[in-house]
Amino acid sequence: MKYANVIVAGGAALGIVCYAILLLMGPHAQEWLNYPVVLVVLAGGGYLVFGLVRGVFRGEFGSDLLAGLSIVTSVLLGEYLAGAIVVLMLSGGEALEDYAMRRASSVLDALAKRMPLIAHKRQGLNTIDIPVIDVQAGDEVVVLPHEYSPVDGVVLEGHGSMDESYLTGEPYRISKTPGCEVISGAINGDNPLVIRALRPANDSRYHKIMKVMDVSRQRRPYMRRMADSLGLLYTPIAVLFAVTAYLLSGDPVRFLAVLVVATPCPLIIAIPVAIIGAISWCAKRGIIIKDPVSLERAHICNTLITDKTGTLTVGEPTLVSVVTQGVSEAEALQFAASLERYSKHPLAQPVLEYARERGIVLSEVEGFSEVPGFGVRGVVRGSQVAITGRRGIVDTALEHFGSSRAGLECVVQQDGIPVALFRFLDEEREESHSFVSHLGPKHNFHDVILLSGDRDVEVRYLADKMGIVEVYSGKTPEEKVAIVEEKTRESNTLFLGDGINDAPALAMATVGVAFGPRSDITSEAAGAVILEPSLRKVDQFLHISRHLRKVALQSAFGGMLLSIAAMVVAGLGFLPPVYGALTQEAIDLFAVLNALRASSLRSRDSVDML
Repeated sequence: MKYANVIVAGGAALGIVCYAILLLMGPHAQEWLNYPVVLVVLAGGGYLVFGLVRGVFRGEFGSDLLAGLSIVTSVLLGEYLAGAIVVLMLSGGEALEDYAMRRASSVLDALAKRMPLIAHKRQGLNTIDIPVIDVQAGDEVVVLPHEYSPVDGVVLEGHGSMDESYLTGEPYRISKTPGCEVISGAINGDNPLVIRALRPANDSRYHKIMKVMDVSRQRRPYMRRMADSLGLLYTPIAVLFAVTAYLLSGDPVRFLAVLVVATPCPLIIAIPVAIIGAISWCAKRGIIIKDPVSLERAHICNTLITDKTGTLTVGEPTLVSVVTQGVSEAEALQFAASLERYSKHPLAQPVLEYARERGIVLSEVEGFSEVPGFGVRGVVRGSQVAITGRRGIVDTALEHFGSSRAGLECVVQQDGIPVALFRFLDEEREESHSFVSHLGPKHNFHDVILLSGDRDVEVRYLADKMGIVEVYSGKTPEEKVAIVEEKTRESNTLFLGDGINDAPALAMATVGVAFGPRSDITSEAAGAVILEPSLRKVDQFLHISRHLRKVALQSAFGGMLLSIAAMVVAGLGFLPPVYGALTQEAIDLFAVLNALRASSLRSRDSVDML
């Protein structure tokens, strides 16, 4: 039951309050005194103990086994009030942990929402709607404006563009003309397209990503709670104390007293409180924690694997250089910008901004035309001007422009002669270099890996600027998963990405961080989501993770040491079970108050990247 622990905790609190009221009512209420706490121990305690026993049969041995043993012993010895207090502590701690660990939504549900269920199949002059799963290779499918492509295919009719950034990581709309390939899951632009399916829908690239995503989730290693790890050491010590106290005294009540005071509520309650506090602290800074385990483990990661586009780079192309032949740079910019102001191509705006910064006065254009995939053309100042890609241009005609550097390019032609080469680059973020160089000294990252689906020349150009040695380029989502899986076997990894093609890799890494909410799929696959596209926020996330671990361990170890001291007192017979339970509550209060420090961070402990 989703809220079972909340119900048990509320019932335990109510039962203890009723016990206190009956106690205050005097002798005439004594015959009813134990009824509320007996009900708490038998109903609530029975539910909790049953769950613990089932866990034992599944091989789960956590720190809460001590609490279960205390509940059973309290029933056997008739110490119902002490048992009720333990029920309250155990159920309250588990309710807090359930709250801390609850995810906002499902990864696969988010993936499924993006995939259309119906395809528009063309039959002759008519179009019929059929289930996507019925589409076969060779079928002609109509993709309407702003729809997701249901299958991989080739354009037969229509001219337009598609947003493939969710799949490829590239931040640009890609022109689509007859003969161009279409990837399933890409978002169509303003014009309808007719495509021929290359393969069945269940064999499309998008469905393959869904399958990889599902496998990644199922194969992701189970991470023990920090409390369980500490409990493996603490539980045998507590049981040994209790058994020793009983053997030396012959009094079974001392056995119970030691168990009650040993109940590891600093582990059961303080750590979830610290996690919730850290989650709140992150939220105030635009960092959404979807899986609290990511906060617990981020600080122990020593290998960072990062995507390129939109992560280390801004995700928007800019014009970085203009190389001319036979005309001045100002003339080339005037020709290009005059045409580009009428274009919707993603490279048009960078050209206009570059020209505006240099005070270029635009000219009138006659006979403007734009054919997706073939560029724009028109008459500017009496010359036939065209802006195209390198495709279709004789390479020898471009030799004088020099070798291409990383990035996109377009060619400006005047009366059929190439006169300028514009080079675009998705520039790195202002803080990228300092962030990468900061990871080793401040966060103990031994390796930084650049893993991208982009062209090798672009990826290596950025890696050289960042000082990143290990580089993987041109990788598909499936290949990314394989690389991340291999690196995760070698060490704890933190994967930083922002596209749907990163989602499976995010799920496979020790900690996955989605950089910016570009994709709901990526956000669901990640353990943490950085809402603001700033690497400083990633740095803050790492600092908060370190602060959380420090506070949580202080609370856990401090509480355990106090509990051990109380166990000695209880074992000597100076602390009856009920007072032992109250003592444990005092220890819990100390541990929880310290755990609340996780919801704040001193300024000198926060961001020091720049």
